[in-house]
Amino acid sequence: MKIDSTLEERFEELGDNHISTSEDTPLRKDAFDLSDEEKILKIKDNVSQIMETLGLDLTDDSLKGTPNRVAKMFVNEIFSGLHPKRQPKSSTFENKYKYGEMLVEKNITLYSTCEHHFLPIVGKAHVAYISNGTVVGLSKMNRIVDYFAKRPQVQERLNIQIVRELQKVLNTQDVACVIDAKHLCVNSRGIRDIESSTVTAEYGGKFKEEATRREFLNFIKLDTKF
Repeated sequence: MKIDSTLEERFEELGDNHISTSEDTPLRKDAFDLSDEEKILKIKDNVSQIMETLGLDLTDDSLKGTPNRVAKMFVNEIFSGLHPKRQPKSSTFENKYKYGEMLVEKNITLYSTCEHHFLPIVGKAHVAYISNGTVVGLSKMNRIVDYFAKRPQVQERLNIQIVRELQKVLNTQDVACVIDAKHLCVNSRGIRDIESSTVTAEYGGKFKEEATRREFLNFIKLDTKF
């Protein structure tokens, strides 16, 4: 099937201009009708077709297992955050020690995938909140970042999803997230600028105030070495 050249140019323009259409990941209503095993089988067949179209010899020992590896990787690893059954359980606890300042979890390693070219996004997330009477385990903040990163993403949406989830878990608007990441769709193709990174932020509640936001950004700058 031949794609209309004008439409193809429009797709390219949208992708390279980093367009996001929604705060929620775009999913069809039947997204979870198939089991993980069924999805792996279908993706395996599709990857085989792509490789064959490219002229690759799938009887070669090095290549014949690739379609199955890619399919399992898509479903079980890099896009595992699409399925709500994998959403981390975020138990909260009473803030018995009455800690009233912000808590910052910085330098959370982030691996995601650009939804426009299906190339990696690699970087760091810095997350903070001010307790409204409850606290959450530190590792849960990392798990929430990882869960929303493990899907086709736009970085701005990822910021919003992380903050929105923590606001819901902690029952407070006072949550912030800054992400600094490299996009291989910029670094390895297109403009091929290997030095550039993308920084995005989402601030809620008190973090919209200049003094609180500045304190958070100063925490991020701290050189933490042991």
